[in-house]
Amino acid sequence: MFGNTARCLDALFVIAGGLLAHWMRFSTPIALSDTERLLIAFNCVLVLLLFPGFGVYETWRGKALPSMLLRVAAAWLIVVATALVLAFTLHRMDAVSRLWFGYSTLISGALIIVTKCLVHVALRSVRRRGMNFRTVAIVGAPGFSRTLLAHLDHAPQAGFKPVCVFDTGDTGIEAAGAYGARLNRLPVLTDLNAFAAKVREEHVNEVWLALPLSEEHTIYRFTRIFRHDFVNLRFIPDVRSLSLFNHALVDVVGLPTLNLSATPVSSPQMWLKLIFDRLFAAAALLALAPLFIVLAIGIKLGSPGPVFFRQTRKGVDGQPFAIYKFRSMTVHHEARGQVTQAARNDARITKLGGFMRRTSLDELPQFLNVLLGQMSVVGPRPHAVEHDDLYKDQVYGYMNRYRIKPGITGWAQVNGYRGATTKVEKMETRVKFDLFYIHNWSFWFDMKIVFITIFRGFVGRNAF
Repeated sequence: MFGNTARCLDALFVIAGGLLAHWMRFSTPIALSDTERLLIAFNCVLVLLLFPGFGVYETWRGKALPSMLLRVAAAWLIVVATALVLAFTLHRMDAVSRLWFGYSTLISGALIIVTKCLVHVALRSVRRRGMNFRTVAIVGAPGFSRTLLAHLDHAPQAGFKPVCVFDTGDTGIEAAGAYGARLNRLPVLTDLNAFAAKVREEHVNEVWLALPLSEEHTIYRFTRIFRHDFVNLRFIPDVRSLSLFNHALVDVVGLPTLNLSATPVSSPQMWLKLIFDRLFAAAALLALAPLFIVLAIGIKLGSPGPVFFRQTRKGVDGQPFAIYKFRSMTVHHEARGQVTQAARNDARITKLGGFMRRTSLDELPQFLNVLLGQMSVVGPRPHAVEHDDLYKDQVYGYMNRYRIKPGITGWAQVNGYRGATTKVEKMETRVKFDLFYIHNWSFWFDMKIVFITIFRGFVGRNAF
């Protein structure tokens, strides 16, 4: 019912956009030309045919508003582009005012997108008040079931209301009869037939199978028992024991594939980050050139040796590169495969080197690595290869840090985790911050870290 109404409204908005554009362009009453009528009619038909294919009329419940609006905008641009091709094919483009076509495209598109946005916001408000909800029954072990229930509690605007839980694990919850046990005030059932009866009696809309990937036989049992019922079955994999970056189901050579440890963010999403990295690095190198000259002179006068210190580090997907730093220690040699971390009052550190390390000035040449595309301004800090070999087997998920480009600064660093890591526990905490950053990456998250670094993150008590 709602879908048909939305289709009719979209067609009306196409017509309204054409009429308003004609009035704006020619300042005359409604007197459309034959070509304008043809294009408006053609756009209406295309909207009705193409919009469903883009998922415009699917439920937006629980989905991110920006991505759905982007889908609508893309569908509308396809409609407009197809109309242009029609006009050129029929050799009628000369009879169409370019300004009218532009006005109608913008007005109709704005009406369609703004209306859908307003409807979505209104529905979110209604659902927060406990109306227009869909009931949900959760199947899974209590631990993961609690996680799902917490998500639902924090997202009332999605309009999902849990009604019961089916316990599939041996958890020690004492089920006194069918409804004796409780989980977050919801009844917990352990008998499959009683659970199926409750779902049918209460006309539950959805059953969420919150199960590990290995529970294929359990998934089959539930799909079989509800095969004659009009209830939506959703499988939500319990993958808490895996370090997943991209949970999306993707198509690979026609096969549905769940990414377990693939690149976390798609290339188009990273374009803004790549552009920012190059521009920011170029601006920083130009602005800091006088400081570089002063530090270079000070390093040469302080102790013999090169100005820059180069060391092999791992970049994205483990590709090696040479990282640049200002030399902060006297020239010395270590045994092959051994890297001795700097310690407090380390005799190897020069006076200027100690100041540069405390203020992170020794890291500034890494903007050259950013300009070369080997690093990013923001990302997990790359460690010495010898430390990678040491910690990769001791810290779970350690090597997953290299799924994206390493950075000059990062979420761990602005939270105080910088400098030497003398204990495995410190590295575990640092890795947790890095993985949190990767899981929750966005361009604005990067900007937040950059601003924190500028105003708070250069000086650290753990750096020496």
